[in-house]
This record gives sequence, structure tokens and C-alpha cells, in this order.
Amino acid sequence: MANLEITLKRSLIGRPQNQHKIVKSLGLKKINSSVVRPDSEAVRGSIKHIAHLVDVKEV
Repeated sequence: MANLEITLKRSLIGRPQNQHKIVKSLGLKKINSSVVRPDSEAVRGSIKHIAHLVDVKEV
């Protein structure tokens, strides 16, 4: 199973509260912070909601 490297590229200022919660649940904190998560349906669904805020690479 592959992993995904998720990097927060845009600010959360002015974004809806549900997007704040999704970013926090993925473990992202500041702009340009990155985390590596397993490639699962749950992670892909979370990324779908905040795709305009993050960059995703397969590792």
C-alpha cells in the first residue's frame, strides 16, 4: 500500500469550520507543513474536501 505526502499550501483564514477540523485531523498545522498518511479511502475523502488548500504526492 502506498503512502501520501500531504502539504498545506494555503491559509485557513476565512475558511469554514469543517475545513479547519479536516486539516487538524490530518495532522497539518502551519503553511508548508507536511505529513505522510496511508493511502486509504478515509484519507482520500478528507483530501477531496480540502483539495484547494493542499498539495498531495504519492510516496
